Amino acid sequence: MGSWLSKQIEPTSAHFTYLVLSIFLLSYAFFSDFIRNRLHLSEPPLATAVGILFGPHCLGLVDPQSWGWRDTVTQEAARVVVSLQVFSVGVELPKAYFSRHWRSVGMMLVPVMTYSWLVTAGFVYAILRTDWATALIISACLAPTDPVLAAAVLQGSRFSGRVPRRLRHMLSAESGCNDGTSFPFLYAGLLIFQGQTTGGIIKTWFLNTILWQCALGLFVGLILGHFANRALRVAQRRGWIDPASFLVFYILLALLSVGVGSTLGLDDFLVAFGAGTGFAWDGWFANKTRETHLPDVLDLLLNSSMFVYLGAIIPWRMFAPTDFTPSVTPWRLISLLVLILAFRRLPIVLLLKPLIPDIRTYREALFCGHFGPMGLGGLFLVIEARARLETGESIPLPHAPKHHPNKAQIDLVWPVVCFIILGSTFVHGCSVAGISVAGHFLRNKEERAPLLAAEDEGLDGMVHEGGGGESEPSVSGDEDVSFILPRDLIPYT
Repeated sequence: MGSWLSKQIEPTSAHFTYLVLSIFLLSYAFFSDFIRNRLHLSEPPLATAVGILFGPHCLGLVDPQSWGWRDTVTQEAARVVVSLQVFSVGVELPKAYFSRHWRSVGMMLVPVMTYSWLVTAGFVYAILRTDWATALIISACLAPTDPVLAAAVLQGSRFSGRVPRRLRHMLSAESGCNDGTSFPFLYAGLLIFQGQTTGGIIKTWFLNTILWQCALGLFVGLILGHFANRALRVAQRRGWIDPASFLVFYILLALLSVGVGSTLGLDDFLVAFGAGTGFAWDGWFANKTRETHLPDVLDLLLNSSMFVYLGAIIPWRMFAPTDFTPSVTPWRLISLLVLILAFRRLPIVLLLKPLIPDIRTYREALFCGHFGPMGLGGLFLVIEARARLETGESIPLPHAPKHHPNKAQIDLVWPVVCFIILGSTFVHGCSVAGISVAGHFLRNKEERAPLLAAEDEGLDGMVHEGGGGESEPSVSGDEDVSFILPRDLIPYT
């Protein structure tokens, strides 16, 4: 009997992965409201912890290496998940958002990101004792704010309702843009590392990165999204499309933008964000789908799964010194993480607060300066950096080579970026709980909520009244809401 049973059971790592992932997602779904609105925890740190616990270095049930894991899988999975998220950010923003808030977002993208890039590079250079070009490459991977982690905190929770809408929108817009705008920083570091002349670096960087990848990528995305909006309107008005296909169109357009961007060698993330922004510029599609919670469904399925994968592939053994990375030690990595979290954004956002219209108080500047999580966008960028160091192209080798002229740099960028992403995932993912608990005890006893950290009033020190971007214009298309809403949700007239 035992022999027969053992032949029937197939306990492979891939099959255990299906079990672990589905049980985690089901458990989270059962208690999602309690976890998000009582414990103030988001999916990414929990999913990462599950990946670590069941990964190859703990229980060994989820082992991507055993079912064909390679760098190309990580690269493409991160590309798709981040592109879907930045597309979602573009769709979810209020209509014509950038026509009113371009200055605030521009300040967060240009001076804040540039400062973050250079300061982080300085820390990497000093602590890990590497060359300046490698430090610039590593810091470019850590410059962007991750849209997946940002969405987990800024949308769909009790805490998000305590943050002024203009700040939520600004941080969401920043996270949607800056994964794409990090490419110029990454390629600047790579070109410097290649040892080209100053004139050659500037020419290649401007023509290839700024004009082709970024500017053209954003333009193509906006055009793609605009014409998709026009086509979908015609299809809906003439009765060519049913409600289910209407919703699927959202995901398919995001995937189309990824395909167009990656095939043409454009900035995938700017193409996706531009497509989402152009697609929902007038607010028509967002209004049609506002009751479906489609972004929340994508968050639970794709984003949480990706963070489980991230937890399972963390290179723990590379957090110790080797012949090629003698300066990589746990204490140096921890020191680097602390310095990056403390100084990567906070000082510059506080300094530029008078120049950022959507930030009105220094408490708001403190919140925006702290809330700059690093996540899946950095994971994609570090694979891109490794690919360029390994092959000179954007397609990486299946695994890091054992012998290579750039072996020291290849072996350094991966563990450092993974460690900082891991730390940021837990610090920023759990910071909402810390803010909520601290705010609870800082109140007078008579003003505290009956349950710990259950307050729902606006955060102290922030301006919550309407106007100036706090109240956004309503979206168009109210007359056709019944096209998407289930029949039992349509009010009788």
